[in-house]
Amino acid sequence: MTLADSEIEYIEGILGRKMNELEEGMLDVMFSEHCSYKSSRPFLRAFPTEGENIILGPGDDAGLVSVTDKYALAVGMESHNHPSAIEPYGGAGTGIGGILRDIISMGAMPIALLDSLRFGPLEEDEKSRYLFEHVVKGISDYGNRVGVPTVAGEIEFDESFRTNPLVNVMCVGLVEKENIVRAQAPNHGDVFLLMGGTTGRDGIHGVTFASEELTSDSETEDRPAVQVADPFTKKRVLEASLEIMEKIKVSGVKDLGGGGLTCCISELVDASENGALVDLRAIPLRETGMTPYEIMLSESQERMVFVINPDDVKLAQEICDKHEIVSAVIGEVIEGNNMIISDEGEEIANLPTILLADPPSIDRPIAEIPEDTQKPDLKEPGIYESLPKLLSSPNIASKEWVYKQYDHEVQVRTVVKPGDDAAVLRIDDETAIALTTDSNTIHTKLSPFDGAGGCVAEAIRNVISMGATPYAVVDCLNFGNPETPEILWQFKTAI
Repeated sequence: MTLADSEIEYIEGILGRKMNELEEGMLDVMFSEHCSYKSSRPFLRAFPTEGENIILGPGDDAGLVSVTDKYALAVGMESHNHPSAIEPYGGAGTGIGGILRDIISMGAMPIALLDSLRFGPLEEDEKSRYLFEHVVKGISDYGNRVGVPTVAGEIEFDESFRTNPLVNVMCVGLVEKENIVRAQAPNHGDVFLLMGGTTGRDGIHGVTFASEELTSDSETEDRPAVQVADPFTKKRVLEASLEIMEKIKVSGVKDLGGGGLTCCISELVDASENGALVDLRAIPLRETGMTPYEIMLSESQERMVFVINPDDVKLAQEICDKHEIVSAVIGEVIEGNNMIISDEGEEIANLPTILLADPPSIDRPIAEIPEDTQKPDLKEPGIYESLPKLLSSPNIASKEWVYKQYDHEVQVRTVVKPGDDAAVLRIDDETAIALTTDSNTIHTKLSPFDGAGGCVAEAIRNVISMGATPYAVVDCLNFGNPETPEILWQFKTAI
């Protein structure tokens, strides 16, 4: 349990009572750094989020950018670092799965994946090589099997990432503007249709694990918190989801990622200032004997929740049956502002949705890192010595070994392929988009302000080099523990 004493006091002050075990588990998940952004939220507000072509900025599962009169792009990027450090193949695969679901949740068809990867030195560390090879394999197998091209990316090797690799994945989807959907539940009496994979014990406390520091014991102790990827089910979920949204006017949709049902349902209803009643025993389970705590905190993959009118349930379930995926009505949107969990008619949890979906920010101490003004004593290198050394560095050498494992031709949109400054994808006969992901960890570590600005500038240059106009930026910021004042200063300064 990671709830601080002050947070427990705050929660019980609002409830006017003590939490039971299930409620404490649900709030522990939602108060995690991963779900709540409680340390970073005050600083993230500094970003400019509005523009001529921006349909939707931060706050939903993905941003939306207008690209033609007819189409919008859904764009998102997220990390899956801790799971990939413990189980690199599965961690990378579920990272792909999570960002794909975010894009689907906007009503969009995923059309491209990009990745930004960091590992320890390959030459010196067998484990870094193992992580590198299996993360790439996980991305390749999942993306290829789902049928979404991986079109661009970047890789860096540095001592900083020996024990904690970074696995960041970006996804872009295409949606007709009139078919955009949101994560909301505006209508009383609508029902929650859970569809996709069944619910098991994998991934419980995945978000609290992702919010903590890795230790030498993490590989064994935290392995149950790593979710299990299933790309073949994801393919069917993708196709069924798009068909449901095509044939039914859905009120809202959200994927089940970090925090599982607790996060999904509470955020859906909180967005519309409504409440939810969830029938625990209606949830399709993969394992026997699961407790309410395990069911509500499970992060089993390939699951989606649709908010629909009861009259549309029959058609939605027929679509799910056609695609051979499980579906069930697990609750309904109710008046009020509480999320209520029922088990065979007995109320076993009752929490305000705003407490779950909008925990308070934390004002943490910040300490500036003094600038190192000492100039290093460097000898002028000889060209015949330095040039081969530079060209043989894994950070400069060709990454063809990586991207040749990715299917970048599927969907037949890719005009400029991996290996160039940016990928270019065709939208229609008159429109194409350029996509890139760029960062510079060493520069940002030495100078957070200049390094972060340099990352944006590099991405802009790469897009311009394709003849494209920079349209929008999506960020995925990876920093250390915000409870360390110096790290929070780095984070604030980079923003």
